[in-house]
Amino acid sequence: MPTDQLFASRYRLEHRLGVGGMSTVQLAFDTRLERYVAVKLLAEHLAEDAGFVARFRREALSAARLVHPNVVQVFDFGLDESSGRQYIVMEHVEGQSCAEILREQGHLDPDDAVDVLGQACRGLDYAHRKGVIHRDVKPGNLLRNRDGVVKLADFGIAKASEDSAITKVGSVLGTAAYLAPEQARGEPAGPPADFYSLGVVAYQLLCGRLPYEAPSLTELARMQDAGPPPALDRVNLEVPHGLSSAVIRALHREPEGRYSDGPDMERALRAGLRDVEPPPSSAATVALPPDDRDATEATRMLTTGPRTAAPGAVPPPRRRMEPLDEPDRAPPARRAPAAAAAAPPRRRRSFRPLLLLLVVLALLGAGIAVIASQSGGRTVELREQVEGTADQAVDELRRLIDENTR
Repeated sequence: MPTDQLFASRYRLEHRLGVGGMSTVQLAFDTRLERYVAVKLLAEHLAEDAGFVARFRREALSAARLVHPNVVQVFDFGLDESSGRQYIVMEHVEGQSCAEILREQGHLDPDDAVDVLGQACRGLDYAHRKGVIHRDVKPGNLLRNRDGVVKLADFGIAKASEDSAITKVGSVLGTAAYLAPEQARGEPAGPPADFYSLGVVAYQLLCGRLPYEAPSLTELARMQDAGPPPALDRVNLEVPHGLSSAVIRALHREPEGRYSDGPDMERALRAGLRDVEPPPSSAATVALPPDDRDATEATRMLTTGPRTAAPGAVPPPRRRMEPLDEPDRAPPARRAPAAAAAAPPRRRRSFRPLLLLLVVLALLGAGIAVIASQSGGRTVELREQVEGTADQAVDELRRLIDENTR
């Protein structure tokens, strides 16, 4: 376009600021308001694609609703009739993007990084409350002006949360390295996806490298499923452990494991500078089944002993596997089988009367044998004596039986 010709009858284009996959950003001078602006032009080869044009215009409509110190403001949008180019006019931020800062410095010290990230959290929180999801948070879209104010730019593929039909099933938008796992799967992206992307930016700002360096989306998904990346305090010894943990939480694989909102993430990051651990996420707490809980409690009792309750506290109900706190008592006797325990007690049988009876009978038999071997004249007399002796023995036997079976 000739330098003396105004774009859209208003803007004088000067030089290019950046190039994206679907657009080019140029510095321009607004001849009406006499200020410099950034004009974003839809790529020429996409201008005839109705779907891209619709998405490009939705960017303008969604971003124009956002007026916040940490969000790049949109001033105008439309179609240039002479060139047939779709455009958006945005606030021009004089300064550097975080991508340029990383190229120059490698990484930021923890204080500067948290300052940048904290301002980004505020911008994202405002956009989320307005129903807008950025979906393309990366260092190139975080601009820091000369006064140190950080602004979120390029809502070019932002999506209003109430309009989920913009993205086709299976399509993937945004830079792959900063995609949340649910985005890589082609699922609808919500605020947690932006916090994940900001967590990737945080990791990069603090150590100069990405948490997952994968050559493809498939490999990226595999690495995300394998577990969290290396802790930041091991990669960069200047990073406090609490700050490392705060960033790792933003990179949780499950959306519910990340931060609930922007202020929540900013608080965790600033507390991490003081080496304060972030509170555990809801997805990190997994309830054990009853048997596992009992086994865990039994293991704890073996290693640490029983818990000591506070004075006046109501003791909790005992679990199945918890040992009783009764060290002074003797170990309980071995329990009898259920059938034996249920049977009535049996009376102890005495064998003493039976033994006496056998002894008496033996004596009687011996006496009769002796009498039979003697003369016949004395048989009657002896028989009377034997009979008398037998009657006495029987009486004595009955008396003994009565005494022992009474």
